[in-house]
Amino acid sequence: MRAWPILATGFTLLSLTTIAPLVSMAFARDHGVMGQTWPIAEPDLLTMIDAKLKTLEGNGSIGRMQRELVAKTEYRVRNPLPVPGISATQKDRSWLFDPSIVVENDVRDQKGNVIAARGARVNPLALIDMTTDLVFVDGRDADQLAWATKNWPSAKAKIIFVSGSPFDRMGEYQRRFFFDQQGKLTGHFGIAHVPAVVTQKGELLEVREIVLPAKGSAR
Repeated sequence: MRAWPILATGFTLLSLTTIAPLVSMAFARDHGVMGQTWPIAEPDLLTMIDAKLKTLEGNGSIGRMQRELVAKTEYRVRNPLPVPGISATQKDRSWLFDPSIVVENDVRDQKGNVIAARGARVNPLALIDMTTDLVFVDGRDADQLAWATKNWPSAKAKIIFVSGSPFDRMGEYQRRFFFDQQGKLTGHFGIAHVPAVVTQKGELLEVREIVLPAKGSAR
């Protein structure tokens, strides 16, 4: 019985070498031609693209498409999409915001010394002051924009649009405006209404959604 595995192995090898050709011959039948056939032809894709581009270039389509793309890009840069979900403030609201972050990797100084270890909770306001307020407004609202520019000169605040074109207002007010791209700042601070102001209070930030004062009154 001990010799059986050897015999079985030998039989298996012998079977594979002698029977396999017979099996392949048995199943390799000629079934004839099934339906109409065509020669395999693979067109040169690069040649096709080149021919198409030459056609477009010849009739001026490429130049027209380039001009349209430039115009659309410039328009979108000058007129960003409004931040969704932001409306005018109807009721004063304020809260404190902790800007602390958890460090993902060791932070080192110029000499290689670790000043914040990975996993540590760090408050940036404990290291550096926020020198300007952040004032969020609807750039399409003349009253909000007038109120913001009157109460916050350029050196005291960054005025950030949630809608409207900052570029169209820069020349008019002779100051730089910003835009909250994709609502990242308003979303970060939890702002849902404008005008809103973010101001440093010690190591925290105070966020205020402010109802505009009635015209003629001071605030």
